Amino acid sequence: MAKNLVIVESPAKAKTIKKFLGTNYEVIASNGHVRDLPKSQMGIDVDHDFEVKYITIRGKGDLLAELRKAVKKADKVYLATDPDREGEAISWHLTTALNLEGKNYKRITFNEITKNAVKNAMKEAREIDMNLVDAQQARRVLDRLVGYSISPILWEKIKRGLSAGRVQSVALRLVCDRENEINDFIPEEYFTLDVDLKAEGQTKKIPARYSKDIKSQKQLDALLNKIKKESFVVKEVKESQRISKSPNPFTTSTLQQEASKKLNFSTSKTMRLAQQLYEGVDVKGHGTIGLITYLRTDSVRVSEEAVAATRSFIEEHYGIKYVNSEKTKTNSGKRIQDAHEAIRPTNIAITPVIVKDSLPRDLFRLYQLIYNRFLASQMAYAVYDTISVKLEAADEKFTSASSKLHFDGYLSVYKNDDEKEETLPLHGLKKDDVLTLSEIHDKQHYTQPPAHFTEASLVKTMEELGIGRPSTYAPTITTIMNRRYIVKEQKNLYVTELGEAVNQMMVKAFPEIVDVDFTANMESLLDSVEEGNIQWKTIIENFYPDLDTAVKSAEKELESVKIADEVSDVICDQCGRNMVIKYGPHGKFLACPGFPECRNTKPYLEKIGVACPKCGKDIVIRKTKKGRRYYGCEDNPNCDFMVWQKPVDVKCPKCGGIMVEKGNKLVCSDESCGHVMNKTEK
Repeated sequence: MAKNLVIVESPAKAKTIKKFLGTNYEVIASNGHVRDLPKSQMGIDVDHDFEVKYITIRGKGDLLAELRKAVKKADKVYLATDPDREGEAISWHLTTALNLEGKNYKRITFNEITKNAVKNAMKEAREIDMNLVDAQQARRVLDRLVGYSISPILWEKIKRGLSAGRVQSVALRLVCDRENEINDFIPEEYFTLDVDLKAEGQTKKIPARYSKDIKSQKQLDALLNKIKKESFVVKEVKESQRISKSPNPFTTSTLQQEASKKLNFSTSKTMRLAQQLYEGVDVKGHGTIGLITYLRTDSVRVSEEAVAATRSFIEEHYGIKYVNSEKTKTNSGKRIQDAHEAIRPTNIAITPVIVKDSLPRDLFRLYQLIYNRFLASQMAYAVYDTISVKLEAADEKFTSASSKLHFDGYLSVYKNDDEKEETLPLHGLKKDDVLTLSEIHDKQHYTQPPAHFTEASLVKTMEELGIGRPSTYAPTITTIMNRRYIVKEQKNLYVTELGEAVNQMMVKAFPEIVDVDFTANMESLLDSVEEGNIQWKTIIENFYPDLDTAVKSAEKELESVKIADEVSDVICDQCGRNMVIKYGPHGKFLACPGFPECRNTKPYLEKIGVACPKCGKDIVIRKTKKGRRYYGCEDNPNCDFMVWQKPVDVKCPKCGGIMVEKGNKLVCSDESCGHVMNKTEK
């Protein structure tokens, strides 16, 4: 019988597909890309129409030889790499590396690795889509031009071995800008006023809140004096129902966000586990099967077959009232990869209970999350009974609200963190009822700065701003973490001193590269290449001249501002020279200028000219193990004083504590004090 060769990316995918196809098919994995740009040089001839030089990736020679032998034996070759730009490009490179021109080969794609999906894909085999390939080439060339043009400047300016990336540099800027917002944030005092009220003949207290902002203690005191002896009159009682819509099924971005919040997974871990679920796992009683659809998508579209099967499943197991009768949801208002579906289970009948004993714990938890979210997306809305009450005392307005779950709908399978039920004793109240004041709860608060980015919130922001695409979110964050530009502490992302230095240089010398709108527009242009509306080299031709000009300008500026190592007053205890301040991957350190004869180094503790409020010794700049900067006593660990913002030699006039800098203000380091003053008042 004739032999058919199917080429996929990964051995796991090959193993799964092999079980669906008969002995007439051989399935081999290419292990990802087989050709790429060379590492030792740019690989792009900017003087000759940006001709791209591809070479065989080191270590792939034996694999390609094996694939070429298999091609010779085969009557037909199917290129079955992933259904996106990257997968299309891998298939295109394979046609060259395996000399497929003139041979009988076709491209097939499937959104899920199931028997039916693979066999249907065989029937719809097609030619390679060069628009997809060109979109991937354009991204690769843009990234190479940026990286190989700017990285040498980083080496000269900051440290050898650093690198700049087109999307990574923008992601770094987002984190740096957020850090600056937090550092410059000045907390403002405000108050809340809650009261407990009683209705005649009732023992239960009815809580209510003052409906206006209270900006000062003076305003609060005046308000309290006004209402203390007053009755509270019910002005309006409104009973209604509130609907909580079932959530959309997962896209790549929302999966990464929810897996971070609910499972505490990093974006890279989520994608690694999702890849395994997509490519296939062994499930008792079912063999090796792909449990979820393709994991890189920004579409919430679901096939009609999957919707019908899922709604039948819901009716059978939960009842007809739990079935969502509305049309399936689709994306609107933005360009999406709508050739893909949302991320969903490939077979709704394979419940988490069925696979639990077959999967490792984390793999099971992710499948359960994806399964329950998709099931919920096809279930009826949840309904709450709500009561809202408006009250008045001495012409001052208060409100109270209560909600009770009337019908759980999708909440029976998927809990939404935003949905809260608060049952209060408001039933029976009617207009003009008079309530008496029982207790007063007034609290002082301070406004909070913007939250530090987490991986989840950074992915969400990148998606909202149009920076990157589903396949790039996790690698982008992983890259800037591996380069130690940012660090993660208890989920929060912080910029290191190295990251600050790189970002400052990029913003100064290459503002367009790190401009959010420019980067988002570039993504739109890449989408236009995919749609066949623009030639990929046109993008490069328009982009490169400005980059080249900026690089040449930066090179000149760097030559004029380059300075020698700063000499310190610390004496090398091995050779007697004055040690110099160097800049390493973890920030500044002291090194002997006699290198390489003398290799002595020491930590650099930069004094800021402020005495420690606890012991009187100098406060110095320190760093956490992950590279985040803080200010601590030079006598650490004997003295444990530390603050995140830079202290100044000024005592708080309110509590006597130490003041720290925040933008153009000074703020008391004791948050319970919260005193703020201008720097000019020092």
